[in-house]
Amino acid sequence: MSAMDVRRGDTGGTSFGSVSDLAGALRRAAAAHGEHEQRTGAADPDWPDWYAAYMVAEQAGTALPT
Repeated sequence: MSAMDVRRGDTGGTSFGSVSDLAGALRRAAAAHGEHEQRTGAADPDWPDWYAAYMVAEQAGTALPT
Protein backbone atom coordinates (compact mmCIF):
# COMPACT_ATOMS: atom_id res chain seq x y z
CA MET A 1 0.00 0.00 0.00
CA SER A 2 1.38 3.36 -0.90
CA ALA A 3 1.02 6.68 0.85
CA MET A 4 -1.32 7.64 -2.01
CA ASP A 5 -3.64 4.73 -1.13
CA VAL A 6 -3.75 5.99 2.46
CA ARG A 7 -4.63 9.52 1.32
CA ARG A 8 -7.45 8.12 -0.83
CA GLY A 9 -8.88 6.46 2.25
CA ASP A 10 -7.97 2.87 1.29
CA THR A 11 -6.98 2.03 4.85
CA GLY A 12 -8.72 -1.31 5.15
CA GLY A 13 -10.15 -0.28 8.51
CA THR A 14 -6.88 0.52 10.26
CA SER A 15 -7.31 1.01 13.98
CA PHE A 16 -5.36 0.56 17.17
CA GLY A 17 -6.87 -0.92 20.29
CA SER A 18 -4.76 1.00 22.75
CA VAL A 19 -2.20 3.74 23.16
CA SER A 20 0.39 0.98 23.64
CA ASP A 21 -0.54 -0.64 20.32
CA LEU A 22 -0.26 2.68 18.49
CA ALA A 23 3.05 3.52 20.19
CA GLY A 24 4.43 0.13 19.20
CA ALA A 25 3.38 0.68 15.58
CA LEU A 26 5.05 4.09 15.59
CA ARG A 27 8.26 2.59 17.00
CA ARG A 28 8.33 -0.13 14.33
CA ALA A 29 7.66 2.46 11.62
CA ALA A 30 10.44 4.68 12.99
CA ALA A 31 12.94 1.82 12.94
CA ALA A 32 11.96 0.80 9.40
CA HIS A 33 12.04 4.41 8.24
CA GLY A 34 15.55 4.83 9.63
CA GLU A 35 16.61 1.89 7.45
CA HIS A 36 14.79 3.46 4.48
CA GLU A 37 16.70 6.72 4.93
CA GLN A 38 19.99 4.83 5.20
CA ARG A 39 19.24 3.06 1.91
CA THR A 40 18.31 6.29 0.14
CA GLY A 41 21.11 8.30 1.73
CA ALA A 42 18.84 11.27 2.33
CA ALA A 43 16.42 12.65 4.88
CA ASP A 44 12.79 12.09 3.92
CA PRO A 45 10.73 15.27 4.23
CA ASP A 46 7.57 13.23 3.57
CA TRP A 47 8.19 10.90 6.52
CA PRO A 48 4.62 11.26 7.88
CA ASP A 49 3.24 9.80 4.63
CA TRP A 50 5.82 6.99 4.77
CA TYR A 51 4.97 6.19 8.40
CA ALA A 52 1.26 6.16 7.62
CA ALA A 53 1.70 3.85 4.64
CA TYR A 54 3.94 1.55 6.69
CA MET A 55 1.53 1.36 9.62
CA VAL A 56 -1.50 0.69 7.42
CA ALA A 57 0.32 -1.95 5.36
CA GLU A 58 1.69 -3.63 8.48
CA GLN A 59 -1.76 -3.89 10.01
CA ALA A 60 -3.33 -5.06 6.74
CA GLY A 61 -0.64 -7.66 6.17
CA THR A 62 0.26 -6.22 2.77
CA ALA A 63 3.68 -5.35 1.32
CA LEU A 64 5.54 -2.82 3.44
CA PRO A 65 7.07 0.27 1.82
CA THR A 66 10.81 0.13 1.31
